[in-house]
Amino acid sequence: MSTDEEKGISSRGEEFLQVFKKGAEFTQELMKENERLRYRIIELEKSQQSIARDVEDTDENRLLLQRIAELEREKEEILARIRHVEQENQDFAARYVEIEQENNNLANLYIASYQLHSTLDFKEVLQIITEIIINLIGAEEFAIMLLDEKTNELQAVATEGIAREDIPSVKFGSGIIGQVAKTGESHFSEDAGADVPDLLKPMVCIPLQIKEHVIGVLVIYKLLVQKTQFADVDYELFTLLAGHAATAVFSSRLYSDSERKLSTIQGFLDLLTR
Repeated sequence: MSTDEEKGISSRGEEFLQVFKKGAEFTQELMKENERLRYRIIELEKSQQSIARDVEDTDENRLLLQRIAELEREKEEILARIRHVEQENQDFAARYVEIEQENNNLANLYIASYQLHSTLDFKEVLQIITEIIINLIGAEEFAIMLLDEKTNELQAVATEGIAREDIPSVKFGSGIIGQVAKTGESHFSEDAGADVPDLLKPMVCIPLQIKEHVIGVLVIYKLLVQKTQFADVDYELFTLLAGHAATAVFSSRLYSDSERKLSTIQGFLDLLTR
């Protein structure tokens, strides 16, 4: 074989080898690309699964949010009902306290009325009125003044917290006390808790009257320390005192006068029969 032929065969062999190498390189590139695409497909599948899960989670979340909203509404309704029931309980409790207070007030009024008419002794009646004013009204300094029809003056017959001789006599129709006796209309000071420096200007002045006839007045100068203002029952007690106390005082006074006159007549008869 000649040298030229050998060179041609060698050249064709090299060309073949070059083509083979290029095919191998292309095959390797195809394999790499195929592997890259396969990984890409896997990533896409994972992404799709994640998206699907997210969609599922979103649906669940939406359902959960709806349920939470429903529970919140139910909770608000229950709380509203609880508040309504609590308000009703408070109203019932307040009403119960009011009824208890009214019952106590009625009991006190009944006891006071019963006590006023339980005796015909003048001193006992004045003592009962004094106890009512102290215990039920809560007055610390006051006086019971009766009208002397001979002098037409109001004079203190019983006092508490003040000496009886310190209470000045009052002309019928003069000043606050005299006007209350004349008109039969009660007087109440605007500041019930203030001290009264002037005995002619009491905190409270209540007429003691039988029908239209005033026989005296009740004057209050100072309340007990724990009492700062008058309650509704106090005004009811004032009304009771204005009528019942006047009747009790008038009846006991007549009885005392009659007893005294009877005693005088009996003494005179005893002298005649000796």
